[in-house]
Amino acid sequence: MNLVPKQTGTFRSFDGTRIYYEVRGEGFPIVLNYGIGCLVNHWRPQIKHFAQHYKVIAYDYRAHHRSEIPENREHLSIDAMAQDLKGLMDHLEIQKASLWGHSFGVQMLARHYDLYPEFAHSLVFVNGFVENPLHGMFGSPDLTSSAFQLFKSGYQMLPETLGFLWKTGIQSPLAIQLSALAGGFNLQLTSLKDIEIYARGIASMDLNAFIQLFESMLHYDGRPVLERIDVPTIIIAGKQDSVTPAKHQEEMHHLIKGSELFSVPYGSHCTQLDMPELVNLKIERFLASLQK
Repeated sequence: MNLVPKQTGTFRSFDGTRIYYEVRGEGFPIVLNYGIGCLVNHWRPQIKHFAQHYKVIAYDYRAHHRSEIPENREHLSIDAMAQDLKGLMDHLEIQKASLWGHSFGVQMLARHYDLYPEFAHSLVFVNGFVENPLHGMFGSPDLTSSAFQLFKSGYQMLPETLGFLWKTGIQSPLAIQLSALAGGFNLQLTSLKDIEIYARGIASMDLNAFIQLFESMLHYDGRPVLERIDVPTIIIAGKQDSVTPAKHQEEMHHLIKGSELFSVPYGSHCTQLDMPELVNLKIERFLASLQK
């Protein structure tokens, strides 16, 4: 399989924040939206595969990596990110695209569809959720929420100390192993290099910006939007995903009329990295069925 050349660029979003993007391939457009704190690398196998026959667009969210942190910190929100996606499609003169989301990217796409449904040709949801994901994460309704609030309070009191511990601790081999044990990755299937790239990426983020975006995610409930989705949708779940368990994907499937649900055996929270050939084949067949 040939490596498709990459074109990069930036544009200024509604509030002047500069957003970075990458484009590969030609054809019908696919726009990739990763999880909060993640990187374009989370879509690496899909980019390589689908850029052979589609125009594949990936980008960095505001406050993520090569995109800027907004000057107005009130614009660290899911609404602002939905507007960034609209701005990206306007900038690239894309009227409709297949919009793909992983994890938080699904929640953001729900808000984007709520505001701008005309841009969606089809939707691909991978290990996603549309409401507060901490309820029920790792099998506990309260423990994860309490841990986040404790971390936030600690950061407000000791920002430099907690920031240092965040940047160093999250990249440690122990943290990587724990993230895998918690269902974030399947170490038997996902390359350790991909997990290390993720750890370095999230450690490089501005922690205050991450906390604000994370809180915006917790307060948004996109379930009412799902009942209004009327474009073809496929929902992919991982059977071993403890971060966003299958109940999230099953509820989305129930609410989105005519949607397709596919559960990946041995899939963790990153099924697109665990079993990329299977995921790519399923999505490829889904897209091909829309052309008939």
